[in-house]
Amino acid sequence: MIKNYLKVALRQLQKQKMYAAIKIGGFAFSIAACLLIALYIRDEVSFDKNYPDADRIYRVVGAYNIDAIHEKGTSWPAVMAKTLKNDYPEVEKSGRLMPNSLFWGAGSNELKRADGVENTHEDGFAYADQSLLEMLKVPMVYGDLAHALTEPQTMVISKSKADKYFPGQNPVGKVMYLNNNKSRPYKIGAVMQDFPATTHLHYNFLLTLTGIKFWDGEQETWGASNYDVYVLLKPGADVKALNKKITDGIIQGYYIPDMRRGGDKNADRIAGALTMFLQNIKDINLYSYDIRDGVSHGDIRFVWLFGAVAGFILVIACINFINLATAKSANRAKEVGLRKVVGSQRSGLISQFLTESLIYSFISFIIAIILAALLVPYFNTLAAKTLTIPWQHWWFMPTIMAAAVVVGILAGVYPAFYLSGFKPVEVLKGKLATGSKSSFLRNGLVVFQFTTSIILIISTVVIYNQMHYILNKKVGFEKDQVLMIQGTHTLEGEVQNFKNELLKLSAVKSATVSDFLPVSGTKRNGNEFHNEGKQKMEAGTGGQFWDVDADYIKTLGMTIVAGRDFTPKLKTDSQAVIINQTMAQKLGLKNPIGKKISNYGAPVPIIGVVKDFNFETLKGSLDPLVMHLGNSPSIVSVKIKTDDVKGTLAQINAVWKSFSPNQPIRYSFMDEQFANMYADVQRMGRIFTSFAVLAIIIACLGLFALAAFMAEQRSREIGIRKVLGASIANITRLLSLDFVKLVFIAILIASPISWWAMNKWLQDFNPSNRISISWWMFALAGIMAIVIAICTVSYQSIKAALMNPVKSLKAE
Repeated sequence: MIKNYLKVALRQLQKQKMYAAIKIGGFAFSIAACLLIALYIRDEVSFDKNYPDADRIYRVVGAYNIDAIHEKGTSWPAVMAKTLKNDYPEVEKSGRLMPNSLFWGAGSNELKRADGVENTHEDGFAYADQSLLEMLKVPMVYGDLAHALTEPQTMVISKSKADKYFPGQNPVGKVMYLNNNKSRPYKIGAVMQDFPATTHLHYNFLLTLTGIKFWDGEQETWGASNYDVYVLLKPGADVKALNKKITDGIIQGYYIPDMRRGGDKNADRIAGALTMFLQNIKDINLYSYDIRDGVSHGDIRFVWLFGAVAGFILVIACINFINLATAKSANRAKEVGLRKVVGSQRSGLISQFLTESLIYSFISFIIAIILAALLVPYFNTLAAKTLTIPWQHWWFMPTIMAAAVVVGILAGVYPAFYLSGFKPVEVLKGKLATGSKSSFLRNGLVVFQFTTSIILIISTVVIYNQMHYILNKKVGFEKDQVLMIQGTHTLEGEVQNFKNELLKLSAVKSATVSDFLPVSGTKRNGNEFHNEGKQKMEAGTGGQFWDVDADYIKTLGMTIVAGRDFTPKLKTDSQAVIINQTMAQKLGLKNPIGKKISNYGAPVPIIGVVKDFNFETLKGSLDPLVMHLGNSPSIVSVKIKTDDVKGTLAQINAVWKSFSPNQPIRYSFMDEQFANMYADVQRMGRIFTSFAVLAIIIACLGLFALAAFMAEQRSREIGIRKVLGASIANITRLLSLDFVKLVFIAILIASPISWWAMNKWLQDFNPSNRISISWWMFALAGIMAIVIAICTVSYQSIKAALMNPVKSLKAE
């Protein structure tokens, strides 16, 4: 019987080549998309599960909820780790990580061997405690884990970097210099295995915190937060109970008393707004989208979204299969009738049709795997991943086989029961309607297909318009034609001379020296500010405190709205500040010029107010900012003319070579760095576009086949209409109108769903920095869907209208 089932199934496949190609093609593309999304989801959910004690490793997170402010963060004072270990018996170990590039050594550096000549730029530096390595049980290639960071001025490097700088050698004990600073040599304490791609800890160099003190009193104060703190809990520890204990113990036992000792009158009010909780290390990648941690990670909402998209695309392909199988029911009706007359049971017929469905499914899966393998590089570019088809894993092929069976049965179960239910008497008398019984179902499924496609189209339109708005919005500074030359701190005392030489070039308009810039990847320095004399009376205002030079505001095209810019000739300006409008507003200063503010030192006068500019992503609100004259020499930003960019870059490179012949120049354009801040949004737009195109293609394949079938079933009606004088336009309109009606229904259903979903997505952006969802977006998506549908069915409609009526009527 099985042999017979297979024989009949293959005959049907050969007999209906177009319908078979559409069924298999739609299935294959949708399964390939689902497979790629499954690989993406598998990668996202596998983060930070490689650590042996991952279930017991937690990161400390703080939440601040007061009035309209709702923030979460991971920055803590240096004393936090030691306090958790000493005060709470549930904590087995604690350790600090400082990835913040504010302090010397973290972030990125120019690196070279002690016996080397040329510096090489490297990213991925962070300060870490020895205990953090022990918690994570980072495997070591060379050296001993127990002593890797125990000595001052030591560092652990990754295996890949060891191979780069010390090929074929054991580098433990070797010395390296950071940024040409020979006064602080770093000895390699150990070589660790590279962190896997599926971890939030993307570091190649870990600098020891042993013996480190960035300023006097840092190890005792609760007023400065610069470290991420991790803890290893003892087996069986109650995390929920510990969350409450540390909130009460740390906040009430240390933070609030410290504020009261400083005379802060708002201590009691703030006490109720602060909470602490522990976040398991396995949750960091997907559940930190609302936490300020400076880490690039995933988002569980995207995982669910892409999973839903994959499901919808697969459902669309299954709908094509069901639609075509039921639409062609008349062609199989006589077969079913004759089989029943000669004794076939309904169960045997169901098995026959399910076998056909499984054959389609297996062929589709084979093609889908090939497509997925070919499309992996493209998908990796879209999703910023390095995914591969897991051919080598034992579970891969069995999973594919099982999925093929499940999909084949799900797609074929309804047609099998529908076709096997025909009554032989009605079939053989010719009373069976030509597939019309299932027209309501078919129409409903077509509506579902186009509803899904239109939702994806509208989402894509909204995302691209939001992205266009962000990249073209006036952000309060001039980011175009600003060249950021990085690594200039290796010039040591020659940075100012380097800047002066650049200013001599005719193509250079202006230049500024500062590591604090309004794009990602540059320094940040959070502080608390008070009006003069109000330190003990009012809550402080949190804001940024940036080191800039006197040409900063001019070079970046910012606007002074009150007061004046820095004047280098005035020595008093070294003890003055310029604030932004938001800081003036937060401090309640209506006329801020001449007023004094303070953070941790003596009050300093305000000499100017700069118009607000965005220095973080437009998703958040504008933060308060204070600028003062200071030394932050890692980046020199140059405003250049646009006449001959290539020639200007060559001139700048020549100047660089004259100052640093042993280090290649490294630069980027500020507008590119600004765009990189929204890489996640751009990726989402590209992914949605790809999925929308795929969904439309699959839906149109089904629509094309249905149009061909309807034209075939109505051939006699068309012949009669032509004999009676109907024009080609009339017949084309007649055959197309039914499908256009279905698309209109799909538009009506998709529009409110799309509005709700995109409105929720836009909530991630600050109200002043997001677009409004306009009617034309829905109209555009609707017109696109209608045009696509008309183009899809018009070929078959025109073909049917041009057919000679004699051919369709001669049988009568």
